[in-house]
Amino acid sequence: MKQRTLGNQGLTVSAQGLGCMGMTHAYGPSDQQEAIATLHRALELGINFFDTAEVYGPYNNEELLGRAFAGRRGEAIIATKFGFDIRDGATVGVTSDPAQIRAHVEGSLRRLGTDYIDLLYQHRIDPKVPIEEVVGVMGDLVREGKVRYLGLSEAGVANIRRAHAVHPISALQSEYSLWERNLEDDIIPVLRELGIGLVPFSPLGRGFLAGTAKRAEEYPPTDFRHQDPRMQGTNFDANMAAAQTVRDVAAARGVAPGQIALAWVMQQGADIVPIPGTRRRANLEQNAAAAAIQLDAQAIATLERALQHIAGPRYNPERMATVDR
Repeated sequence: MKQRTLGNQGLTVSAQGLGCMGMTHAYGPSDQQEAIATLHRALELGINFFDTAEVYGPYNNEELLGRAFAGRRGEAIIATKFGFDIRDGATVGVTSDPAQIRAHVEGSLRRLGTDYIDLLYQHRIDPKVPIEEVVGVMGDLVREGKVRYLGLSEAGVANIRRAHAVHPISALQSEYSLWERNLEDDIIPVLRELGIGLVPFSPLGRGFLAGTAKRAEEYPPTDFRHQDPRMQGTNFDANMAAAQTVRDVAAARGVAPGQIALAWVMQQGADIVPIPGTRRRANLEQNAAAAAIQLDAQAIATLERALQHIAGPRYNPERMATVDR
């Protein structure tokens, strides 16, 4: 796996990372043994960039990575996030109270079994706290050696600029794929102006672009996708028809649809490092192989034309309210 650099501060990672959220809670019961084997297999494949957060679980996703990388910490570049208000095991909102950020980070360090975090993100913008105060504390943690690089997640243009003025931001994590291209008009140009990398999550459209998605009602209520508007009712039918083009392009090349979707993301720029999530080694190996696929201009145009109109919003109103746009 080749490497790419996120931002201007020297954060170099594998050209494709691994989103770990689904390994513990988001998509139903998990197999911890297989999850750890998948994390170890990623290292063998040259994937060294792993994404977690305190809210995943909550907490047990970080603990999983701590167990998996015990004795191998130097091989992994770990990104984690703070910014949700977690009470009695439930998420009740967002919070970036400057007085509490340090405690959140100390908790992550303990669960990860490490004395430093490679990349620390604010998970969501807290409208009650100026971003300058949040990044001020995050910058202090960099100076203390507890954090190496800083990032934001789902931040809008104004907050990206304000944050970067306080301390260099190395990466923005946001949803980006053939399925969701809302970053292209405003945010990606600002990232490139400031020298900030992009880390797209859900580059496979929560399975839609990989051809594995089901209707929302077929997932249990505990599954993240149960509330996905794009998988509900007539939206599902329209989006499945649009995604047929991905399957057609993949079939013509003898590869999997998800590999085509990942190849598209990776060809959008050398400053982009997608983090497809999976819980299984077989899927990981398939995703990693996408790094070797090159799409020609005709294939790219065909894909973009077919998926330019997607039915339904990306989140329900409650989740969308936390996105800084």
